[in-house]
Amino acid sequence: MNQYAAMILAAGAAMGVTALLGYVMIPWLHKVRFGQIILDIGPSWHKHKQGTPTMGGIMFIAGSLLAVIAVLATDALMGGQLLASMGLYDQGFATKILAGLLMASMFGFMGFLDDYTKVVKKRNKGLSISQKTVMQTLISAGYLWSLWLAMGKQPYTLVPFVGQVRLGWFFWIFGYVVIYATVNAVNFTDGVDGLNAGVTVVTGAGLAAFACMRGLFGAGVLSAAMVGGCAGFLVWNRNPAKVIMGDTGALFLGGLVLAICFALDCPVILLLMGLIYVIEGFSDVLQIGYFKLTRGKRIFRMAPIHHHFEMLGWKEKKICWVFSLVNLAGVILGVVVVFFGLRGFLAF
Repeated sequence: MNQYAAMILAAGAAMGVTALLGYVMIPWLHKVRFGQIILDIGPSWHKHKQGTPTMGGIMFIAGSLLAVIAVLATDALMGGQLLASMGLYDQGFATKILAGLLMASMFGFMGFLDDYTKVVKKRNKGLSISQKTVMQTLISAGYLWSLWLAMGKQPYTLVPFVGQVRLGWFFWIFGYVVIYATVNAVNFTDGVDGLNAGVTVVTGAGLAAFACMRGLFGAGVLSAAMVGGCAGFLVWNRNPAKVIMGDTGALFLGGLVLAICFALDCPVILLLMGLIYVIEGFSDVLQIGYFKLTRGKRIFRMAPIHHHFEMLGWKEKKICWVFSLVNLAGVILGVVVVFFGLRGFLAF
């Protein structure tokens, strides 16, 4: 099977499976009363969302993973060599992809525990900050160990216009900071109907283009499946949302985005291709820091920043469209930076 056809098939299958799962998952979530809990510290105007089924991220997790399996199975039946063209016969690259999928799944499971604690155990804030930090650290350490197996004693990262940078022991500190910051930033982006899924569709498309440019179609198929899964989820999650992804879905997406970026050897590209994640995460850190330094003053009316725009009177649909377009601008700039800044590492 042609690599580009495989990516199209992965996106289509993930979208179809995820959208169809809504007909089963949403009624079941209603039946077991897995409804969204609106935090006391959250926006008061979100109270009408109380009871909207959460943990909907299970839909695109299943859709994305099943799509990848379906693509590989279809290629095998056709007698193709997709595994080889995807780079999965390369032990180092295969380790990055498989360990990345495991990392994303573990973050998704952590999110499930958080959602379960909120909904079933009736604890408004879910897992404690210390519990989340410990779990994220353990998952990150496990993934970084897999990167050590994949890259050996010379860990490196690609930096546009600089090239391959070997960071030595600092790579592990850098890796942990990138993982911790990205997973939480993607989670912060989930606060408005359709926002996180819409932004991730754009980011995933950019990463798919990056993967094609590098000739690493394993990462490309994974990116395409993520795009399709999020697009299928938007069928049910666009405003007014019939289901919410919850931390189950948001943390999984954060892990999957990271897995793809590390497989492409260029996590720093998220500064552009994940521009909205950066803005959302930084707005929250900035708000907290300024609040503590000034003993009660705020920069934004509410953080993360999408809530600030809500308080300015923006409708949720407008926030989704504007934020997605801003992210698209970051993705386009990211593709240009990759094309001109990593010419020696591209497949053409």
